[in-house]
Amino acid sequence: MAKLTVNEAASSFTHVVKLDYVALAAIGTGGTDALITLPAGSAIDLVMVDESVAFAGTTSLVVDIGTTLADPDEFIDALDVDAMSVPVFNTGDIMVQSVATTTFLGGSLPVKAVASATPVYIKVTDAAIGSATAGQITIGFRVLDLRQFA
Repeated sequence: MAKLTVNEAASSFTHVVKLDYVALAAIGTGGTDALITLPAGSAIDLVMVDESVAFAGTTSLVVDIGTTLADPDEFIDALDVDAMSVPVFNTGDIMVQSVATTTFLGGSLPVKAVASATPVYIKVTDAAIGSATAGQITIGFRVLDLRQFA
């Protein structure tokens, strides 16, 4: 997905990806796909998922979103899309605040910085995704990229 325009980005998101049931079925259960690429020297501090169109034909859709291909759960971890009643954000491994230390697991803020261009992946887990007949998720990202001003 290309960067949002200035007017679109006023919503606090810099990138938005929409995946309907056909796109998710193409990824397949246990499969991963790159959604966006973080530019070298950038950081990401907000990832939000919304079930923008209710799913039909499946009730077991789970997604993970992050930068680790084998287990992309840094930003969104094991999100049960069918159980969502409101949009969900920053539930991943580096985004969740630790109650014991009152600090964020990724550092002092829930942010992930990257040294080189880094893909952000989605992992789909749903044995019935091929049976879906409707549904869409919308994923918003806020990418911080000071190097664009260099």
